[in-house]
Amino acid sequence: MADMQLVSASFIVLYNLLKKSKKKKRRSWISPLFVMRSREPDVNSSFLLQDLLSEEYQCRFKNFTRMSMEDFNFILNHIRERISKSDTKFRKAIPCDERLAVTLRFLATGDSYVSLQYLFKISKQAISRIIPEVCEAIIHCLGDFVQVPSSTEEWKEISKRFEEVWNFPHCVGPIDGKHVLLQAPMKSGSDFFNYKSQFSIVLMAVVDADYNFTFVDIGCQGRISDGGVFKRCDLYKKIANGTLNFPQNSPLPGRTKQTPYVLIGDAAFPLCDYLIKPYSGNHERGSMKRIFNYRLSRARRVVENMYVEYISTDKSTTFAKFTEKL
Repeated sequence: MADMQLVSASFIVLYNLLKKSKKKKRRSWISPLFVMRSREPDVNSSFLLQDLLSEEYQCRFKNFTRMSMEDFNFILNHIRERISKSDTKFRKAIPCDERLAVTLRFLATGDSYVSLQYLFKISKQAISRIIPEVCEAIIHCLGDFVQVPSSTEEWKEISKRFEEVWNFPHCVGPIDGKHVLLQAPMKSGSDFFNYKSQFSIVLMAVVDADYNFTFVDIGCQGRISDGGVFKRCDLYKKIANGTLNFPQNSPLPGRTKQTPYVLIGDAAFPLCDYLIKPYSGNHERGSMKRIFNYRLSRARRVVENMYVEYISTDKSTTFAKFTEKL
């Protein structure tokens, strides 16, 4: 019995020694799938981006990134210093243009990091760092390109253009919201669950008569209506505080009654001194209310057309891509 115990103990000790002496197989620093990203050994850029930037496939570039090559280079030149990385002894840094391309593709389509890693041959771990860095750089470097007018003269010029182009006087801009789809954040409950039974945040925007954004706010929970989002955004607070310098009330063309300058919205927005919406219900052909609704709807379509042209044809989208106007 004692001999059997001794043999068993010896076997266990020997097994443990052999197990410790076995060297673990060294894992590759980079997956072999992503090692050969480029046709050129000195350039760490994927085949995909090289092809899209070539003259033969330039027509496909806008479809892929949702912006022209000129706009892409414009943004890249502004954020290059903030997103560039240095090469190391172990690997070459991912170029700035590819960092921007990955980010734009993600924002334009909502593709998962897993999908993007096979498209660009960049690991999902690297992509999870690249996209937030590039987004922060865009906000920091290009945030001033979307500015709310701050002077009375600027608002009057916008109003003048609306009267000239859309035949609606005293309008300082149409306002509308759009849902941006997302995966429900953890422990958020129904906060982001919208009326279409989807999870989203809301983009609220105001544009001028020439399809330029003058105000953008994004981040409010999808369950909140456009009117509720408006009351939570900075634009509402500035109007309430009187810090936007809206023009003083003045008569409409051919009238003597003092009339305010206003934003125009749809039925979801509240009716107040500085925001008007259509009359509710159906009205007789040729009636004043029907004509008013037609004129208001025609002017308000500017912001809806903006969403259609630069985002999608559906009311919900994976990204409110307003940077193409830059």
